Amino acid sequence: MTLNEIAQELVAGCREDRARANLQKLYAPDAVSVEAMDMGGMGRETHGLAGIDGKHQWWDDNHTVTGGKIDGPFLHGDDRFAVVFAMQGKNKSDGKTFDMTEVGVYHVKSGKIVREEFFYS
Repeated sequence: MTLNEIAQELVAGCREDRARANLQKLYAPDAVSVEAMDMGGMGRETHGLAGIDGKHQWWDDNHTVTGGKIDGPFLHGDDRFAVVFAMQGKNKSDGKTFDMTEVGVYHVKSGKIVREEFFYS
C-alpha cells in the first residue's frame, strides 16, 4: 500500500469503528505506539501488535465515545502522515464526561505503520 492508501484506510477505519480490525492490515508486527503521557499505568511506549491491540482494548473497556470528529489525513513527505482526533466521551468507572483533542503522527516504512505518536492539547 502507498502512504496515501494507508493514511486513508486508517482514517476510514477510525470513522467506521474498525480501527482494531485494521491493525493487522496497516501495522508492522513490531510497530511502536508512543503516548504523550502514561495511559492507565501502561507506560508511554507500547511495542508490537498485541500491545497496541491491548491499548485499544483498555480504551474500550474504560471509555464510551459519545461524539467526535476526525480531520485528515495530512501527508508529510513520503513516510509520515498526521490525523487530528477530537472526541467527546464518558469514563465508564465514574461517569465523568470529557472532551479531548489529540494529533496522531504515523510513520510508515515498507508499506506498514511502524510508529505512531500521540500529542494532546
